[in-house]
Amino acid sequence: MDEARVPQKTLAIDALRLEQSPGRVIYSFGIDGKQVPKFASVSRARRGEEDVALLGYQRPEVQKHITQIREYIESEGAMVPNAVVLAFGAGVRFVGRSEKRGGTQVVRSGAEPGILEIPIYKKGEEKVGFIVDGQQRLAAIRESRRDSFPVFAVAFVAESDDEQKEQFMLVNSTKPLPKGLIHELLPGVQGHLPPHLEKRKLPAELVAHLNHSEGSPLHRTIRTATNPSGRIADNSMLRILETSLSDGVLWEIAQVEEEGDKAVEEMCKLLMAFWGAVREVWEDIWELKPRKSRLLHGAGVVTLGYLMEEMIVRYRGKEWPPQDYFVEQLELIKDDCHWTEGWWDFGKGQRRRWDEIQNVNKDVMLLMNHMTRVYRKASRRRRGREAL
Repeated sequence: MDEARVPQKTLAIDALRLEQSPGRVIYSFGIDGKQVPKFASVSRARRGEEDVALLGYQRPEVQKHITQIREYIESEGAMVPNAVVLAFGAGVRFVGRSEKRGGTQVVRSGAEPGILEIPIYKKGEEKVGFIVDGQQRLAAIRESRRDSFPVFAVAFVAESDDEQKEQFMLVNSTKPLPKGLIHELLPGVQGHLPPHLEKRKLPAELVAHLNHSEGSPLHRTIRTATNPSGRIADNSMLRILETSLSDGVLWEIAQVEEEGDKAVEEMCKLLMAFWGAVREVWEDIWELKPRKSRLLHGAGVVTLGYLMEEMIVRYRGKEWPPQDYFVEQLELIKDDCHWTEGWWDFGKGQRRRWDEIQNVNKDVMLLMNHMTRVYRKASRRRRGREAL
């Protein structure tokens, strides 16, 4: 944010300042909820013009929920005890004041009273604050017929967008925040994360590269918060990436490449080669949605992910396999795949129509184990023919 900008006016609010960790300060204050939009906006998750970087971090407002909150606020005796959470960029200023009573300074457990000065800029200019948590409550207050409705607010200073994203995720980690939005935010978070989110950070970064890089066979194919029309559920892709990073080929790449960026580059190169081969072999059904094809259905994606690992084990080249190799291997099993019609024959009397395969663990494991056996058998037959 440009500190040289001149605010239209400055809002001075009684506040408490509390330093929780060195350099990490939070402010607490009460304010009319209808005043908050004057200096704080909602940063909505979206993709930039280049379709790679994630801009913003908020989920869209849910109008039904907002309406319910508004009706409550307009009712007699309404009370909203939960504080909204705000992030301020550069420009806010806190002026402390010593408070004494009877000649003795009052001890406030580290909380210093004072005045928080918040600059308010002209309409159309970037605001100094962002709403991290409480956007629906504030939207309800904004839309309500009440002249004013005071709320408590807790604010911190985060001059970078990444720091705001980090706090947004941590604040919402115990709430029903859409998982797809969490996955899109993860790559840009540099600070401390809970273990379950840290585990998904690298897979989420790979998904972002595959989904938003020009030239990727999966470009805009993975369904996310900012790409809701994608045909592959992000959870399915994350599942195979997490498995590979744990004990598969992506783990091997991570051990070979010491630099993180180089490792990600090599991982993406390999994944694009494989999924480029899938697109080439099944070009006629690649664009079909999961209800018309099981190729990019959850069960199909996970099965293909495991087959990629099997195919790489059999590769004898010095580098990672190119797309042509994967095409050659996938052709071995193409006739045994029933993505859009026919019946899967799993043996021992187990037969399923193509569209009876569901994205549940039982069906996923059934299909994955079946196609792994089919591929191994086809690979042995080919090696036998080549040996003659």
